[in-house]
Amino acid sequence: MPQISAENPDGNRVARARRFLMCRPTYFDVTYSINPWMNPTRPTSAEAALDQWERLYDTFVKLGHGVSLIEPVPGLPDMVFAANGATVVDGKALIARFRHRQRADEAKAYAMWFRDNGWTEVRQADYLNEGQGDFLYTGDTLLAGCGFRSDVRGHDEAREFFGVPVVSLTLVDPRFYHLDTALSVLRPGEVMYYPAAFSAPSRKVLAEYYPDAILADEADAVAFGLNAQSDGCNVVLAQQATGLARRLRDRGYRPIGVDLAELLKAGGGARCCTLELR
Repeated sequence: MPQISAENPDGNRVARARRFLMCRPTYFDVTYSINPWMNPTRPTSAEAALDQWERLYDTFVKLGHGVSLIEPVPGLPDMVFAANGATVVDGKALIARFRHRQRADEAKAYAMWFRDNGWTEVRQADYLNEGQGDFLYTGDTLLAGCGFRSDVRGHDEAREFFGVPVVSLTLVDPRFYHLDTALSVLRPGEVMYYPAAFSAPSRKVLAEYYPDAILADEADAVAFGLNAQSDGCNVVLAQQATGLARRLRDRGYRPIGVDLAELLKAGGGARCCTLELR
């Protein structure tokens, strides 16, 4: 993909244009609870959510990324979290199979979007699989989460469908119910993550694969600082994750803070709102 312009603090980080699919939070609300962040008694504002989402959208466009939109569906308030709709690698789309009935119909909408837009290798997962919420592509491997939402059997399914290695990681803290809330791929070979979100065997795997990873503390993790979108240089993340932003600068990245506090009421951040199209 073409390189895009970016401030590059140490000359070693190169930003590359990405393609994203996003969904406006037109019908955003918290009317049920399927993760620890969701409290239906807490007031929410679709207007505030849309304002914050539009700033996120504008940030990606200004950075030079291509953004397509999927039409929101009434009655599916979590559809804004497009990352969960599918996993996409090398022109293939494995559509999600959601654990909770409240989100099940999102899969139909995302499958239809891919087919209507010319994607030919599209199918829904057989096992519980919450898309790029739990499947993070590193450039040659999928890091795959399980423990709360996706079924570990779906890891083999993804391996067979995409033809790439899959590394299984188990999440143990319900606050970090998807892999993309506890780990972010910054570029091939480099990640940042919150160790306490993972089982001891998974922490060992991560330490072996990524000995120089950026480690987040709890404060930045609960601010959803790890639910970030990186293009190899620019890292769009929660503006409240100030410690993580400092660590990113020290590594030569350019952190870009965004305020998605309204969407966090449903347990989502910058990465949750973007489904990367590869």
